[in-house]
Amino acid sequence: MKKGPSLLDTGPLVSFLASGLRHHLWTVEQWKRLRPPLLTCEPVLTEAAFLLKRERRDVDALFALLERGVIRVAVAVQEEQADLRALMHRYRNRPMSLAHACLVRLSEIHTSGEVFTLDADFRIYRRHGNKVIPVLMPD
Repeated sequence: MKKGPSLLDTGPLVSFLASGLRHHLWTVEQWKRLRPPLLTCEPVLTEAAFLLKRERRDVDALFALLERGVIRVAVAVQEEQADLRALMHRYRNRPMSLAHACLVRLSEIHTSGEVFTLDADFRIYRRHGNKVIPVLMPD
């Protein structure tokens, strides 16, 4: 059976682009096995750009991944706002970021997809109310 798309979270994106971070080597190894495009959302890109700048890293590599089609924005906040709002309301006690809500929504749209993340909250989040979200994350 064909594996679905990889749904890219902020942590692996930043770790891939910034050597020396805790999960850099693990992330690079995973990245080699994944088939582009990795699907993501603009809130993930916003968080990644902020974190890269905070780490005193250049964001050019982030834009290069977009330009080359390695990562692709695959969900629009405006088009999915009702579902995103409902997800953020449901997980208001976590609290869920807009980026995470987008990734949960992407996992609902791409049911064969797997969320590539460093965040254990994805073991708690559910798609379509009660379905476990497949994740690729370090143990």
